[in-house]
Amino acid sequence: MSDSQDDAQKTEEPTPRKLEQARQKGQIAQSREVSSFAVLLGLAFTVGVMGPFMVSGIHETLAALMEKSGVIPIDQRSAGTVLSDTFLDVLLWLSPMFVLFIVLALAANFSQAGILFTTEPITPKLEKISPLAGVKRLFSLKSLVEFLKGVFKLLIVGTIAYTLLAPEFDRLEALMQMEVIEVLREIQVLVLRMMIGVVAIMALIAAIDYAYQRFEYLKQMRMSRQEIRDEYKQSEGDPQIKARLRQIRTERARNRMMAAVPHADVVVTNPSHYAVALSYDSEAMAAPKLVAKGADLVAFRIRDVANENGVPIVENPPLARALFAGVDIDQQIPEEHYKAVAQVISYVYGLKGRRERS
Repeated sequence: MSDSQDDAQKTEEPTPRKLEQARQKGQIAQSREVSSFAVLLGLAFTVGVMGPFMVSGIHETLAALMEKSGVIPIDQRSAGTVLSDTFLDVLLWLSPMFVLFIVLALAANFSQAGILFTTEPITPKLEKISPLAGVKRLFSLKSLVEFLKGVFKLLIVGTIAYTLLAPEFDRLEALMQMEVIEVLREIQVLVLRMMIGVVAIMALIAAIDYAYQRFEYLKQMRMSRQEIRDEYKQSEGDPQIKARLRQIRTERARNRMMAAVPHADVVVTNPSHYAVALSYDSEAMAAPKLVAKGADLVAFRIRDVANENGVPIVENPPLARALFAGVDIDQQIPEEHYKAVAQVISYVYGLKGRRERS
């Protein structure tokens, strides 16, 4: 009951991270029919293109064996050597076909899964050797679908093969009167005709089955909204924690900024909405540097700290707005503000001079 409820809650498409984790475990959308189609395609190519070459070579090997049959020693060692050499020769002629089958089977798997190395599917697990789990898999809906699909495939392929070969049944008697090499050529034509029809229908079956396997795989990988939220928290971090960390970083930056205000040379205000603290050392700086800035409540705090520490405050709304918007903390002011800032600095230095004289 709980499993059905969980499945009902899984209404969201799987995330890329969920698919990647499943892939690392060997869980991918894969169709056996694609591999079967690849092997049948290789068999059709073998019969149509490589067949005559292989049959000719095997025929020569066996013919040579028959010609030497009268002079072959009959002792166990000699006969074994001759038979093993003949077997290796036949195997050598058939080896291109086997190599082609292996290459096509690997290509079929690669086209579905790409390059994937994982030991997860073969890792020993208790549920894999559990008799109860085995019975459930044996009588599951998926097993029934695979069984019916196999029966349907055999019926379709058998019907196609019979339909293509039935018109040639009347020629079977004529084959009995032909030479062996001619019989092999006739068989090649018949098999090739049958293979073309079978390969064509298997291509359609493989395409449909892969689409079905892909649909079932994505359906199995579906996630609930809670799973998506949990995954987001794991990958991106808890939003509340991230917000708290941002707040802590902001507070620390603000504290460092406020600690620089008492050492500033002047604070330029809007007068009420913006406040910008500037510092200038003619021997160490090419231009004045902005050491603190703020709006609204932060601006009030900057002005309070400036008043507490005797830092001059100058009201210049255009300059305050321009510096607040265009200059970052600990950055020197740009050239376009040199003149306005120079006037403010000169004014402040003039105030300091009058205070010192008085």
